[in-house]
Amino acid sequence: MSIFAQRSVFIRSFLKLASVNVLSNLMVPLAGLIDVIFLGHLTEIRHLAGVAIATILFNYIYWTFGFLRMGTTGMVAQAIGRKDNKSAVLISLQHGILALILGLAILIFQQPLQILGFAILSATGSNAIL
Repeated sequence: MSIFAQRSVFIRSFLKLASVNVLSNLMVPLAGLIDVIFLGHLTEIRHLAGVAIATILFNYIYWTFGFLRMGTTGMVAQAIGRKDNKSAVLISLQHGILALILGLAILIFQQPLQILGFAILSATGSNAIL
């Protein structure tokens, strides 16, 4: 295989992986934008404010665990580069289980996280729901 064919294969593979990564990174802010679009026409600003604050808290919690996503991606990529599929699957399972445990912890502690998050953002309200 010539050097140009190798580059072409590499560039196609890279763009395929990069496009999926870019698309996944765009989804979180788009969710907040869609919420604002739907609630922006309401007469009471408190609904929009509540969703905006909840979006900020969600984004903060989401990006706090970015280390797990990036660490998993890097370690699995290294295992695949070594052609060690067993290790890649094992790493994926281990990190998947850790993600499930962290997700359950967030669900269990959603009320304290709501109180803490709204306190940090200086948000008040009698019926604030995260």
